[in-house]
Amino acid sequence: MTDTEQDPFPPQGVDLERPSVARVYDWYLGGTANWAIDREFGERALAMFPLLRPIALANRMFLHRVVRHLVGLGIRQFVDIGSGVPTMGNTHQVADEVAGDSRVVYVDNEPVAVAHSQVLLDKHGDPDRHAVINADLRNPDRLWQRVIETGVIDMTQPVALLVIAVLHVQQLDADGVDIAHRAMARYRELLPAGSYLAISHGTADGVPDDIAEQLAELKRMYDTSSSPVIWRPRDEVRQFFGDYELLPPGMGWSPSWHPEETGPNSPVIEFDQPNQAVIWTGVGRKPETR
Repeated sequence: MTDTEQDPFPPQGVDLERPSVARVYDWYLGGTANWAIDREFGERALAMFPLLRPIALANRMFLHRVVRHLVGLGIRQFVDIGSGVPTMGNTHQVADEVAGDSRVVYVDNEPVAVAHSQVLLDKHGDPDRHAVINADLRNPDRLWQRVIETGVIDMTQPVALLVIAVLHVQQLDADGVDIAHRAMARYRELLPAGSYLAISHGTADGVPDDIAEQLAELKRMYDTSSSPVIWRPRDEVRQFFGDYELLPPGMGWSPSWHPEETGPNSPVIEFDQPNQAVIWTGVGRKPETR
């Protein structure tokens, strides 16, 4: 992008007038990078939907298991889009536990999340292997160029692209059109052959009736107080993988994806039935040849 080109999704400023998706999620996970307005929103959401906190924790544990599993498959490079505020085991920390040569670039467009990630990396990261950038998922080519500019990721080698609990926050363009599918199609093109794509996404499809009602109310809360959300049906979530081959066991609820990869110090999260987790997950692999 030249200086004369206008970025359609310029970096946003810190907004303390409305709750932030990233900061509220940080609060659900027990983090401290949140403000009173985020905590007030989170408390109202939990009062209406008490399972929300274990749902968030189960989603975080899915991220941890994906990283461990992919390291076991030989992956050493991770790009974590919508990484949020660093809390409760970050991608590079989990990867470093099992592969000290792993590389991670965090990406978010929430300035508080980016700033806290940078502080964490300054204290506990390796500048040759870890970086954080402020970029927007809706602008894949610009975001990918910024990832390359960090010098952390070797695009001649496979990469794991993590898009965890991001796509159910509506990715709207200037005309209010959700462009998530278009953006993800471009990311699938940009990834090197042999790369992996991990996605988790909220759904009201196939969940118990009482939880479906609570999800509808939660959507109304987010749509009016924060960022609009969309609970896509499972078949539509599958479409984000395009022609990528899903790793066994395919698509499933967040607690059910490779539970054997759960870390020894991970919290125990129990649901009466897996579909109470409401997060549909999967990991796909880009073919070696197109």
